[in-house]
Amino acid sequence: MTILYEDNHIIAVNKTCHEIVQGDKTGDRSLIDEIKDYIKVKYAKPGEVFLGLPHRLDRPTTGVVVYARTSKALTRLTEMFRSHQKIQKTYWAIVDTPPQQPQGRLEDYLVKREKENKSYVVRKETKEAKLAVLEYRTIAHSQRYTLLEINLLTGRHHQIRCQLANIGCHIKGDLKYGARRSNKDGGISLHARSIAFVHPVSKQPIEIVAPAPDEFDMFGV
Repeated sequence: MTILYEDNHIIAVNKTCHEIVQGDKTGDRSLIDEIKDYIKVKYAKPGEVFLGLPHRLDRPTTGVVVYARTSKALTRLTEMFRSHQKIQKTYWAIVDTPPQQPQGRLEDYLVKREKENKSYVVRKETKEAKLAVLEYRTIAHSQRYTLLEINLLTGRHHQIRCQLANIGCHIKGDLKYGARRSNKDGGISLHARSIAFVHPVSKQPIEIVAPAPDEFDMFGV
């Protein structure tokens, strides 16, 4: 567990593709468990430690995850992430094919299929379809791959993975959305690079940046 930021109200970590943000049906130990133990020991907290999760990252994804240490921070952060106001989430993605335009904006309607745990681009009038919007720009190229920076403007299920695949830009290692082969570590090459927001209590601007995994070194970033 790598801590990126910490104060009395929030704590942020750089998640690896092997870590999960909260407990799930696998029963694997989660970052919530790890952070609670860390807080309990560091601050000699008696009893149960409060820790809330205002947003999530898919298990195979890496990068910044923000947790709330107080109920006040949790309520306000949850609303920020839900409404995408006063908050900006930036991702890096390694894709197998460069987009036709080096930068652009994608607007699609997505539907989540629960049984498959997968999202699909559908027509606007499709039942339960939700608008998904992101902006992207090309940062760099290697011999085989392209590095994109994505500004996420909505927060739909598997949004970046689905929207990029829909324009033929499959994220490296993401077999579920069309990648040709898996990554050796079992993750996908999608990294939550930074989160910038207004602190839920102090009201001061804050930006938390997560160092990228080693494979991003191929682009010299």
